[in-house]
Amino acid sequence: MTGPRITIIGSALSGNKGASAMLEAAVQTLEARLDDPQFTLLSMYPAEDAAQNPYPNLEIVAANPKQLGVTINSLALAYRLLPFLRGTIRKRSRAIRALVESDVLLDQGGITFTDGREKFLLYNVASILPALNTGTPVFKCAQAIGPFQNPVNRRASRMFLPKVRTIVTRGRITHEFAEQLGLTNIVAGADYAFSLELDGTEAAAVGAHIDLSFFDGDVVGVCPSVVLQKKVDAAGGDYIGQLADFIEQVRAQGKRVLLVPHSVRTGTDKTHNNDLPLCREIHARLRLGDDLVFVDRELTSQQLRYLIGRCSLFVASRFHAMVSSLAMAVPTLVIGWSHKYREVLEMFELEDWAFGHDKFTPEYLASRFAELDAQRDAVKQKLDAHLPEVKARSLMQADLIAELVRGG
Repeated sequence: MTGPRITIIGSALSGNKGASAMLEAAVQTLEARLDDPQFTLLSMYPAEDAAQNPYPNLEIVAANPKQLGVTINSLALAYRLLPFLRGTIRKRSRAIRALVESDVLLDQGGITFTDGREKFLLYNVASILPALNTGTPVFKCAQAIGPFQNPVNRRASRMFLPKVRTIVTRGRITHEFAEQLGLTNIVAGADYAFSLELDGTEAAAVGAHIDLSFFDGDVVGVCPSVVLQKKVDAAGGDYIGQLADFIEQVRAQGKRVLLVPHSVRTGTDKTHNNDLPLCREIHARLRLGDDLVFVDRELTSQQLRYLIGRCSLFVASRFHAMVSSLAMAVPTLVIGWSHKYREVLEMFELEDWAFGHDKFTPEYLASRFAELDAQRDAVKQKLDAHLPEVKARSLMQADLIAELVRGG
């Protein structure tokens, strides 16, 4: 007899390694709390995720946006409205069978039901609606939601978010947005990726590709983002050129630079959830030298966290690259585009070390980095002081999920 079954959506093993960190943190923490749990991932990239799946108790089921929005949602609605077809639907649809047999659906979308991201609203709804129609409790793992000023987003949020069993808010700003909407099913937490643990194999795995003696000096990690590039370039900037110039300035100061993508899809030049093509363009503008390492491959979320943890300072534009640097207590400068960055840094009293894409200029980036460099010891002290509490807030959601599962 197998243990409880848990279905997960909104995360992945391939592509965005923040999604992988959340998924693997859930598997790690729930295996520690439940007896022989079985997991199903409703995957946007089923072939890539299956190829990278190291977990014997994790089943990968195809659920790309079209399959999810049309097929899975239609079958879930039929399952609800046509009881005489339920047996047939369960037999023919692995996704519906997983949902029906699951004790909970974990929605691990990092940011959902948010003004300005209305083009993703249908996907946000489609991710949880099948579970609502099959009667499976929905647990939204720590994520950013809101604001809710846009009438379309506000209406959808008021319709669907109260139907969710539990929503874990990822910071103060999100929690206040949720309270303003009148939601009562909310719990204040921290990003699930803070719970990710290294397994001790990372140094050997990374060392097969990178000379780890590189980190004996003063190393600055730089993690670009194609999302930020689009926003900066749309405003008339030159993201690639400006970031390349910044890296050369850092090297001119005698520091080493690690250029690392935190979102990579192997075997494709498509840029959705894939910063590798962008990083290759940046690297092409840099002079070669033993003070520069470019991670030109896909690593696991744990290997990336290990590498980031070896840095002295970090400049992040990908959200979960920031989470990994904070989790490894590395002083970090963040260039972001949403409240989701600032509210996490607030937990460490470090919100002043984030700025928006609208301030991204060579001069401003250089000045803020110089300030971080000068204050790195004070920043490190705050990271060390607050990290245990933040990790405890992250782990709390694993306790809530386990309690929900055990309660049936």
